[in-house]
Amino acid sequence: QVQLVESGGGLVQAGDSLRLSCAASGGTFTMGWFRQVPGKERVFVAGISWSGGSTLYADSVKGRFTISRDNAKNTVYLQMNSLKPEDTAVYYCAARATLLVVTTTSGYKYWGQGTQVTVSS
Repeated sequence: QVQLVESGGGLVQAGDSLRLSCAASGGTFTMGWFRQVPGKERVFVAGISWSGGSTLYADSVKGRFTISRDNAKNTVYLQMNSLKPEDTAVYYCAARATLLVVTTTSGYKYWGQGTQVTVSS
């Protein structure tokens, strides 16, 4: 059984940093981070292949966010720097069993419960 558990969200000020973690059980997967604000669709933020050799970022977070993974711990991280109020959202990690990183929600089979990130101005 696959389980994804996110942690690390919170309330910060603009310009601060946060690191989200996603602990996965049940296998090693290609992973993605998505975010969602009320009334809007869930959107891709960043993804990393199962080996860590390939990463992909949304344009809105390039240069500020870094995705990484520690397969020994079955954990994926999202380091978020220079946070902006528009980064406020519930952040979800997701997993897929194939090698490629994709940006669509339909491309991921497993999802965590989400963690709230709030950035005040």
